[in-house]
Amino acid sequence: MLGWFLKCGTKQGIFWATLIYLVGALNDVVMRFLGERLHWVEVAFFRFLFSLIVALIPMLCAGRNLFKSNIHAQHALRGVLGAVALGLCCVSVSLMPLAENTTILFSEALFMLPLSAILLGEKIRPYSIAATIIGFVGLLIMCRPRAGNINAIAIVPILAALLFAIMNIMIKKMINVKEHTLTMLFYFGLYATILSGIFVPFYWTAPNTRELFLIMLLGIGANVIQLFIFLAYRSTTTSVISPVRYVELPFAVLFGLLFFGQIPETASVIGATLIIVGSTLASRIAKSGAGGT
Repeated sequence: MLGWFLKCGTKQGIFWATLIYLVGALNDVVMRFLGERLHWVEVAFFRFLFSLIVALIPMLCAGRNLFKSNIHAQHALRGVLGAVALGLCCVSVSLMPLAENTTILFSEALFMLPLSAILLGEKIRPYSIAATIIGFVGLLIMCRPRAGNINAIAIVPILAALLFAIMNIMIKKMINVKEHTLTMLFYFGLYATILSGIFVPFYWTAPNTRELFLIMLLGIGANVIQLFIFLAYRSTTTSVISPVRYVELPFAVLFGLLFFGQIPETASVIGATLIIVGSTLASRIAKSGAGGT
């Protein structure tokens, strides 16, 4: 029975990808609990520290060559962007419903279109523009006025999604110069850990026993996600795995209801639908047009 899970195939890939987003949603729950007393800088630091440890183990096993890099400036910039992006995620998870936060982060795919055109010189197709507009309308609905004011909290995950999109563009450029995946993973964790670690003393709060347990869970979750990502992409193709991302939304809705009594509002459901439709169409159109005119 165990052998089935280790085989390559579409069903196995979908299974492991589903676990990626299940654990990701659970990590959001853990970060929200930690954010009740600990500063987001401290939470982000521990998250990056554990990721660094995970990347260091295979790096040491593979040999010294993977530690060599000619693009340290790009690694450092990606580490800075990642530290800020995860920090923003910690803030948004603590301040807004999990389902809304998760949905807005889906807008990362929407930002990829203009960024790919600006930074990679890729051509923009009319259908891609239409799909992106649909998604951004959903974002506007998620940022709807509350009590006469724009929902400023929603801007936090939007900025995080923008930074994640920029980081994806950077990954594409790094791959073009033949940088090894483990090298990128290691230096991203290293620079992000150093940056967040610089600020930790200014916001340090000694974790209590409960928080130490949650920090341990957050670290284990980060490790498990890396394992599931490897198993998912080993099992099947990216085109099969990518749509599974949206299963994270029902997980977020369920956990938000169970742990925090959060019930999605009608406007949030409408906005989420438009963001998912726009993001999905934009991604599919981009893939179908890859290598074309």
